Amino acid sequence: MASRARVRAWLGAIVAVIAAAGVALVSLPGDEPGPLGQSGQGRPMGAVPPAEPSAVDVLRGDAVSALLERRASAVRDRDRQAFLATVDPQAEPWFREAQQDLFDNLDGVPLAHWSYAVDPADVLDLAGLPDADRTATELWAPGVELHYALRGVDTVPTARDMGYLFARRGDAWYLHSDTALSELGRRTWRGPWDFAPCQVVATDAGLVLAHPGSQPMVDRLVRELDPAVRAVADVWGADWSGKVALILPDSPAEMRALVGPDFPVESVVAVATADRVDTAANLAVGQRVVLSPVGARALSVASLKVVLRHEITHVAARGRTVDGSPMWLLEGFADYVGYRDSGLTLAQGAPDLAALVRDTGAPPGLPDDRSFRARDKELDLAYQQAWSIARFLAERFGERELVELYRSVAGAGPVSAAETDSLLLAAVGLDRAALLDEWRGHLKEVLG
Repeated sequence: MASRARVRAWLGAIVAVIAAAGVALVSLPGDEPGPLGQSGQGRPMGAVPPAEPSAVDVLRGDAVSALLERRASAVRDRDRQAFLATVDPQAEPWFREAQQDLFDNLDGVPLAHWSYAVDPADVLDLAGLPDADRTATELWAPGVELHYALRGVDTVPTARDMGYLFARRGDAWYLHSDTALSELGRRTWRGPWDFAPCQVVATDAGLVLAHPGSQPMVDRLVRELDPAVRAVADVWGADWSGKVALILPDSPAEMRALVGPDFPVESVVAVATADRVDTAANLAVGQRVVLSPVGARALSVASLKVVLRHEITHVAARGRTVDGSPMWLLEGFADYVGYRDSGLTLAQGAPDLAALVRDTGAPPGLPDDRSFRARDKELDLAYQQAWSIARFLAERFGERELVELYRSVAGAGPVSAAETDSLLLAAVGLDRAALLDEWRGHLKEVLG
């Protein structure tokens, strides 16, 4: 994840190297805490199995599933009339208009899959819905998932929860609302097509999805996407799809819908997301790199290269990365790949760390995870330390060994100190104490 504070540091470092070439660099205000962003859609399952649906709900489920299959077919076949026929004719006018816009906005999006799944055992009690339409024969709110895949990017469809409320009028079922259930805690996921018409440009390594009016930035992203994927693959290897979807929202509200409601989108330049990860199968589903609608446009050529390589490294490695792995390794490795061809020295790329070493000496320990949720200088310093560790390991032991260290430690996830020592020893012959000692000595030698 790239924050504006960190991009400010990147820009300050890069200017020393390329200012003579006349490249315009723009600083970004603000700061941002937080780790690698990931949006999860999985539902945890406890020891108690889900309740069996009633016979009536099974019948309702069959009817609503047939309705949603007609809706999905209409999307796939681009049949606007059939799509709108699935919408309740007595729904609120604004909802019917929004559904028209949704269908139109999907035009041009390369969909390899679009379907819905109904769970008749996951039905909401609508007694707490005070504004429900009482003119319908009945209302029903089962669990619904949208399954979709982008052609040329997604190897399998991803799943997103949809807060759909259905109405039966006589013998016919319709989609009545996708917002009414928010009062009961069930919300509808919003994709880019819920906000504006979508324009998609495909490249060899994926696609760029944006909205009308963003062509200059789209052109920049299209130029940089394939080289960035190749640069990541040169380090990480070929055991990932090698395909990336770059999403450029138009507003903070759209970005928040794509990356999560609690994410500090106003201070983020880019973030890699995933809907579901199965590290045993080396599979990450629904991966996207979402760029800030404001911050990304202000990036220089050089800093955009770093940001894209950083985020795409997270995409490539996500299927091998267990949640809870040490952030100094996850972010340090992504920064290592991001900076790899920048030509920056350690002092240029890590000015806060260089000042710390000069003034008070090398850091007493490896940066902890809390530091990557900090703000301002503390956040910048954590990332600079993490990058310097990854860079030191690559220089001391080799790039392949750095990659294998990442695969070993990040693949183990949160483990004990002794287990971490064993993994480090197996990869580079150093335990944590020895790594800290050699890294501190390296910093004193290079930055002191």
